[in-house]
Formats: sequence, C-alpha cells, structure tokens
Amino acid sequence: ETALDWLLSSKLVIKNCLLNSINIPPKAYENTDFFKLFLNDVGILSSLLAIKYTDIVLDKDFIFKGEITENYVNQQLNVNNKNIFYWRSDNTAEVDFIIYNDDGIIPIEVKTGTNVMSKSLHVYMKRFKPKYGIRISAKNFGYENGIKNVPLYAAFLIK
Repeated sequence: ETALDWLLSSKLVIKNCLLNSINIPPKAYENTDFFKLFLNDVGILSSLLAIKYTDIVLDKDFIFKGEITENYVNQQLNVNNKNIFYWRSDNTAEVDFIIYNDDGIIPIEVKTGTNVMSKSLHVYMKRFKPKYGIRISAKNFGYENGIKNVPLYAAFLIK
C-alpha cells in the first residue's frame, strides 16, 4: 500500500476524482489519475496552515481562504454523498464539486463571500443543461437562472 492508500483507508483524507464525461453513472467516468485531496477536518487544515482563529472570525482576506472553504464544503457534502467528483473543461473552467442525486448530475460551485460570479458554473450549465446548479456562498437561500443559492452554514443539507 502507498501512503495515499493508507490516508484514504484511515479516512484522514477524502479523494474527489475528475470526471472525464458527464454521463450516468458518473462513477464509471471518473479519472482516477486526476484528483483533489481534502482533509477530513477543516480544523486540522487550519492548524496545519497556522491560521489564526481571528482571521477566520473577522472574515479577513488571505490566500488560502477559498481552499479552506472548499475543504469545509467537501466535509459537509461527504456526510450525505459517497461519491463526489469535480469537472474541468480544457483547463479553462472548473466546477468545484459534482454530485449525483435523484435530480441527476448536479454541479456545485463554492464562493467564500457574497460575490458569486462564476464563469465555470455557467459554462457547465450551458453545456450539460442539468436540472439546476448549486452555488454555496455567504449569500442567503435563493434561486435564480437555474442556480440554487445555499449559504455556507447549510451545505450539510445538500443531498
């Protein structure tokens, strides 16, 4: 076993693979050579990066804020979904998470604040026409242009 296999089997890290194609079942189209790893605990990640509690609570801007937010959302999604993927198009657009639920293959984009402009999500929506997309951000619940807005604190509700 490799060190990565050990970390995965111990559930210290979560592996999300790239989808080569947006088709059902998505698991059949995952590319295991390309993946993202997330720590299973955002507190451990913050500790490893030596981020001060006040930087997070006071909502200060720093370079790893997006990665920490994505890690938090991945933890929340992992509670309800066994297979979480991501998608990218010719290295120009990337959707943070893809889940497969009763509504089909659903894209999820994560934003750290209230600026929710997302070119990648719009590229995905136009190309694959899912039933809806999800944007997780600091904005409140809402629905516009086929995209459900979900506040960060409610990410665990997505199934």
